[in-house]
Amino acid sequence: MTRFFFDIRDDTGLYPDEEGLEFQSLREAEMEATKTLGGLARDLAQLDDRPDVAVEVRTEETGRVFQAALIFDANKTMQ
Repeated sequence: MTRFFFDIRDDTGLYPDEEGLEFQSLREAEMEATKTLGGLARDLAQLDDRPDVAVEVRTEETGRVFQAALIFDANKTMQ
């Protein structure tokens, strides 16, 4: 089992995950990251000015493993 840490980055900075979660595979960590992004998307959808947000996944052994990002890019002519 590997402990993965899911740090959150937005326009204001990085919010490190101090606890992490243990998974048997990288694929399980990827699924957790997308689940986390989904929750962030629901929370941010209510805001008028939505920041881009990313989940940066790391391990203690290797450091950053991957990043999953949610980018809000609205067509200004539709508003």
